[in-house]
Amino acid sequence: MNETRILVAEDDTNIRTGLVDTLESEGFQVVEACDGNEAVKAFQNGGFDLLLLDIMMPEKSGYDVCREIRAIDKQVPIIMVTAKSEEIDTVVGLELGADDYVTKPFGVHELLARISAVLRRSRQCAGSEKPDRPETPERFCFGCCEVYPRRYTLVRDGKEIELSPKEMQLICCLRDHPGEVLGRDEILNRVWGVDYYGTTRTLDQHIAKLRKKVEVNPSHPSTIVTVHGVGYRYICQ
Repeated sequence: MNETRILVAEDDTNIRTGLVDTLESEGFQVVEACDGNEAVKAFQNGGFDLLLLDIMMPEKSGYDVCREIRAIDKQVPIIMVTAKSEEIDTVVGLELGADDYVTKPFGVHELLARISAVLRRSRQCAGSEKPDRPETPERFCFGCCEVYPRRYTLVRDGKEIELSPKEMQLICCLRDHPGEVLGRDEILNRVWGVDYYGTTRTLDQHIAKLRKKVEVNPSHPSTIVTVHGVGYRYICQ
């Protein structure tokens, strides 16, 4: 029996029912919430492996729910569901710590593929004592910043700044390859996993947000440098 528990927060009854039926038919255990307040209360009861959050919900938006949940749990996978296609919506969701997003209307196969990919990455991270990787350090330097991976924070100019799990993974990926040009697909494979069901646009959005935290001048980056047509290079300072 599949013991994976998913919280579905969606105010549209027809869409929510369709999501619940689809997920239950795949063997998932599903709890549903019709607004943001219900979603937060359900999550506080604990025990979820993944959250599907609609952005436009009454009481509290998906953004608000994501923000509150990330303050409690930085690891639980979150997929944002949005009817909007503007770049700013996906950027905001990713900045708040969402792992992925899907845009309505979406196909069942696409949704299940994204859920499967996010769950697999989450489980790999949860049990990842990789023998070829050193123990996570308490602190390391990244550009002009001091990074504290166990606290998901960095310090720049004496100011402590929070990092999302994906931002921390990106920093660690780049730190492990100083001076090397890493292609976008290579970074996606390393950070999102080889089964990631998405595009390099997601990576570019994450990099843009990360630069605002680690660069002295994000408009003219000197730490995470773009190699046009290829990817990115981390420049040690």
